[in-house]
Amino acid sequence: MKFYINKQFTKLFSAALLASSLTACDDFLSIVPLNEVVLENYWTEEADVTSVVNSCYAQLESGDCLKRMLVWGELRSDNLTTGAGAPQDILRIAEENLLETNGYAKWESFYQCINRCNTVIHYAPQVQEKDPNYTEAEMKANIAEVTAIRSLCYFYLIRTFRNVPLVTEPSIDDSKNYRIPASSFDEVLAHIIADLEAVKNDAIRIYGEYSDDNINRITRYAIYAMLADMYLWQGDYQRCIDYCDLIIDYKKGQYDDLLQEYSSFVSNVELYGDFPLISEAPNGSSYAGTSFSEIFGKGNSFESIFELIFVDKETRENLLTKDLFGAYNSSNVGQLAACPYLNAQVAEGTNSYFKRTDCRAFENMSGESTVSIRKYVVEGAEFRTNTTTGTAPTVTEYIRTANVANWIVYRLTDVMLMKAEAEVQLAGNVADGSTLTPEQEARYRSAFSCVSAVWKRANNKRVATTDTLVFEDYGTSRLGMENLVLEERQRELMFEGKRWFDLVRLCRREGSNTRMLDKVMQKFSENTAALRIRLSAEDALYYPYHENELKANPYLVQNPAYKNDNINTTE
Repeated sequence: MKFYINKQFTKLFSAALLASSLTACDDFLSIVPLNEVVLENYWTEEADVTSVVNSCYAQLESGDCLKRMLVWGELRSDNLTTGAGAPQDILRIAEENLLETNGYAKWESFYQCINRCNTVIHYAPQVQEKDPNYTEAEMKANIAEVTAIRSLCYFYLIRTFRNVPLVTEPSIDDSKNYRIPASSFDEVLAHIIADLEAVKNDAIRIYGEYSDDNINRITRYAIYAMLADMYLWQGDYQRCIDYCDLIIDYKKGQYDDLLQEYSSFVSNVELYGDFPLISEAPNGSSYAGTSFSEIFGKGNSFESIFELIFVDKETRENLLTKDLFGAYNSSNVGQLAACPYLNAQVAEGTNSYFKRTDCRAFENMSGESTVSIRKYVVEGAEFRTNTTTGTAPTVTEYIRTANVANWIVYRLTDVMLMKAEAEVQLAGNVADGSTLTPEQEARYRSAFSCVSAVWKRANNKRVATTDTLVFEDYGTSRLGMENLVLEERQRELMFEGKRWFDLVRLCRREGSNTRMLDKVMQKFSENTAALRIRLSAEDALYYPYHENELKANPYLVQNPAYKNDNINTTE
């Protein structure tokens, strides 16, 4: 960790913010020493706090952070392989030849964001005492925002590296030593959960009835989504369900309110079971693609809970989609591609992942031997839903004018499937063929209703008699229900930085990597025996610490899976 050589980071950063807001700033900065500008002149009013809060979001949207959200969360899974022009770091991760020299083992971009958050938490109370127009409620709301962003950063770090240094004080002077040992996964998870529980009621519920800030900034509901996710990892399944229900009930309320205000709103958002979701093909239409275009094309959709916004290429491009998925104005594959088996023979009805009626297969991917990712890349997609068996629909894509797709962190169907997973776990270990207790059946039916709603939307199923997803086919065992939820999460959240983390959570829960290996190994055709042995160890689920971090912080102990750098699965 590089805080020991970057102790001037906050000073320089804050001075840069100040300089950007002043006229004749060169003259001003030549008169006042840098540290005095920051510590005595900068943190004086609400606008100063707002600027640094905004910079926390900006750091999350930086290419270094954004790409890691996807690479850390999905590249090692059974969804992704390399595409065109992939750099060596990407190639090595895809080959499972992951060493401590890999650039994606660097975490400094996330710790920079954490340090900005720590700085706001440190200074905001002092500003509130100085600025009479900066109320205590506003100050607490700002602290809740950055506490949530900091917690999100740590959540990414522990799911990737397992044990990481936990830093909650800002780097603002030379008095603090940031070379500290790593805290365990469980310690960091418990800490960030406690942090969020402490500030959740201070967070803004809504910024305005129609404000994009309700989605592009941290709200109380974004914190609820984080807590649901974190409790799922912690194994506190009832609390996970409780927070999922708060979000689901909120969305149901939004739907009811909008129905009363706009009678036509029902044409795009419909109830699938008890859940309001954007339709793929609104009632009466023979063309699908509406939900894809609303959620991943336009962004800030009805279903969104928290997403990072990109307005124009001059301000900031989405470098994740531009580099990893492919540029907005090209049909070519990016540095990453979908695994070909995900897209094989869907129209023929023989694909193991998608039914031929599943719109997601045609919207998210394109191609055969090399399958390009279209989710986020295009602004919209449209195709007929009544094609004959064996004939793939012709998909019309609407091209963007810049690489400015928003990046979704949490959305409604993700939360619904978190709830489904938690319900299955609370039902306990049900063996195949055993008789369910009333409570177990209720848990399974609750989980199934969440999955069924997501599946029906994707497959344009509105009438129960047309369903091919039937409770009795799955609701007889824990394994059957677990697979149902896991597979639907794979289909629904594909290419959103979730799949590898889902598999790691499965391995942690079971104390075994076997089911993960059965899914991931199918994308490898060489060195499979060596790969299976290497990936069977729990330590191998996580990344190594980068060599620079080991040199910078003598208290870090390398992940045992990477202590023998002579291991090379490509030889």
